[in-house]
Amino acid sequence: MLLQVVNGTKDFGGEVLFEDINIELKEGKKVAIIGRNGCGKTTLLKIISGLLMLDGGQLIKNSNATIGYLSQQAFEDETLTVQQEFDKVFAGLLQIKKEMDELSGRLEKEYDDELLKRYSDLQNRYEAGNGYNYNQEQITLFTKFGFSVNDLSRPLNTFSGGQKTRIAFVKLLLQQPDLLLLDEPTNHLDMNTIEWLEGYLQKYPKAIVIVSHDRMFMDKIVSEVYEFEFGRLNHYSGNYSSYVEQKKVQFEKQQSAYRRQQAEIERLTAQIEKFRYKKEKAAFAQSKIKYLERMERIEKPREDKHNFKLRFDPKLRGGESVLTVDKLTIGYDKPLCTVNFNLRSGQKLAVIGPNGLGKSTLLKTLIGEVSPLSGEFMYGHQIDVAYFDQTLAEVNSDKTLLDELWDEHPEYDHTEIRKILGQFMFTADDVYKSCRVLSGGEKVRLTLAKMMLSKANLLILDEPTNHLDIMGKEALEAALSEYTGTVIFVSHDRYFIQKLATSILYVEGENTAYYALNYNEYLDKKNGRTPVLVAAVKKEEAAAPVSTAKQQRENAKKTVQLERLIARAEEELERLRELRFDPEYYHDYQKMAQLDDQIDEKHNEINHLLEEWEKHAG
Repeated sequence: MLLQVVNGTKDFGGEVLFEDINIELKEGKKVAIIGRNGCGKTTLLKIISGLLMLDGGQLIKNSNATIGYLSQQAFEDETLTVQQEFDKVFAGLLQIKKEMDELSGRLEKEYDDELLKRYSDLQNRYEAGNGYNYNQEQITLFTKFGFSVNDLSRPLNTFSGGQKTRIAFVKLLLQQPDLLLLDEPTNHLDMNTIEWLEGYLQKYPKAIVIVSHDRMFMDKIVSEVYEFEFGRLNHYSGNYSSYVEQKKVQFEKQQSAYRRQQAEIERLTAQIEKFRYKKEKAAFAQSKIKYLERMERIEKPREDKHNFKLRFDPKLRGGESVLTVDKLTIGYDKPLCTVNFNLRSGQKLAVIGPNGLGKSTLLKTLIGEVSPLSGEFMYGHQIDVAYFDQTLAEVNSDKTLLDELWDEHPEYDHTEIRKILGQFMFTADDVYKSCRVLSGGEKVRLTLAKMMLSKANLLILDEPTNHLDIMGKEALEAALSEYTGTVIFVSHDRYFIQKLATSILYVEGENTAYYALNYNEYLDKKNGRTPVLVAAVKKEEAAAPVSTAKQQRENAKKTVQLERLIARAEEELERLRELRFDPEYYHDYQKMAQLDDQIDEKHNEINHLLEEWEKHAG
C-alpha cells in the first residue's frame, strides 16, 4: 500500500467540499478520479501530494514512497536552460560520473587496488541508476512532447506557458516517482503526443493517479475509477467505459429495489390502516407496524443530471453544397499546407493533426480572419456561419453576462434572455457577473449560448470541449448529434471525434488529406486494418431482432412467474414472523431457534428469487 485516505473531509469557506471519503492507492495501480468541475478532484490531488491538509479523517502514507505532482513543477529560475533544469533530476548520477572520470584519470597514472574498488562500486551504482541511457531517455521524452533537441539549450523564459507545462511534465516523468499525480495531463498536447503518452503510461511500472476529462485516455490507461458525486467518492473497478456501464447497472438495480420496497411499504401500510382498529386484528396490525419500524430502508437513487441544455436549430436549411475548398494554401509568412475538399449539407468534418501545422489557421481562413496564400474557397447558397474561437476572446469584455447576450440578440426580451442563461447554468445573480471574471467553462457555455441563438446552419468550432467537464462534453455531443446543419470542428478529444465525425481532414503539411470516412474507418485505413464487411454486419443486424424479440417474450414470462413466487415467499415470511409473537414459541427457546432458522432460509430464498427477477426484468 502506497497511500490511504480514511474518512477524509475537506471544507472550504465553511462549506463541505467532500466528506468521509476513502481511497486506497496500491503499488503499480493506475487510477482515475472523475467528477464535475469544482467537486474536489484537484483538491484531493493536492492533499495526496502534501500541499493541502485534510480537515477531518486520516492520510496514511508509506514514508519511503516518492510522490510527483505535475502542478508542483514551478521553475525557480527561468533563466536556466531546459538542459540545466533536467540536470537537477540527474544530479546524483552526474556527481557519480564526475567522480568516475576523476578516478579514471588517476588510474591511468597509478595502479591502486582501493581506487579500482572505488571505481567499480561507482560504476555499479551508475549502471543501476540507468546512467548509460539517461541522456537518450531525456531526449526521447523531450522530442515526443513536440520539442527539438536544440530546444534543450534554450532558456525556460523563452517558452510559452503551454510549452513550460510540457517541459515540467517531461521533468516529472524523468524523476520516475513511486506515485505519479497527473491533473489534466492531455492539456496542451496534440493527438499524436496523447497517443504516445498513453503507451508510455501503460508501461509505467509505478502507480498513477489521473484527473482527466479525456474519456478515451482513461479507457486506455486506468484499471480503477473513483467518482465524486454528491460529496462522496465512489469506487469502480475497470476503465472509464466499464465504470459507465457499472454505474448504469447499479442505478437500475437500486431503483428497482427502491420501487419494490416502496410498493411493499405501501401494501403493509394499507393493511395496518385496515386492521389496526379491529380488535381481533389489532395484534396483526401491531406486528406489521413493528416490521415496518425494523425494515432497513433503501435509499432512493440519485442521479447528478444538473447540466446545461442546448439545441442548435438552423433558421435556414441552406444549399446542399455547403463549402467547396479548391487548392487552398493557408499560412502566414510561409505556407503551412494546401487543402481540397467539398462539404455537403449535414456533414460533420473533424479537422485533426499535430499542433502548429494549420488546423486553427484553416478555420480562421474560412471565416475571413486570415487571408489565403493561394487557391480559393466558396460557400454554398444561404449558408450562415457561426464560429467558436478556442481563445474565447469575444467574451473578455467588462459587460455582464446578461448584457453580453442581450446586446447581440435584442430581439429577445429580458425574461427570455434570463431563461436562456438559465439553460446554460447561469442563474440568480450569476447573470450580473462580468464576462472578464468568468472561468474557462463558463466562457464556453456563454459562447455556446450565443451560437445557439445565431441559428446558423454551419458551425465552425475550434476546440469546443476545452474547459468542459465530462457531463458538459456529453451535452454538447448530444446537441451536435441532433443538429441538422453542418459542422467543421477541430478537436484532440478522440471520444468526441468518434461520436460525431462523418468525415476527417488530416492536416500535416504535404501529408494533408481528406477522408470521406468516420473516425473508426479512418483509423482502420491509417493502420492498414480491413474493415468488417457491411453485408455481414447487416445480416447480423437482421437476425438480431428475431432473437431479441424471442428473448424478450421469454423474459416477460419468467418475470411474471418469479413475481408470483416472490409474493408467496413474502407471505410465508410474514406468517413465520407472526409466530414469534405466539406464546408457544417465545416461551420455548428451542422452538424459537428453529423458527429463526426457518426465517433465515426464507430470507435467502427471497433474495435468490429477487436476483433472478432482476436478471429477467432488466
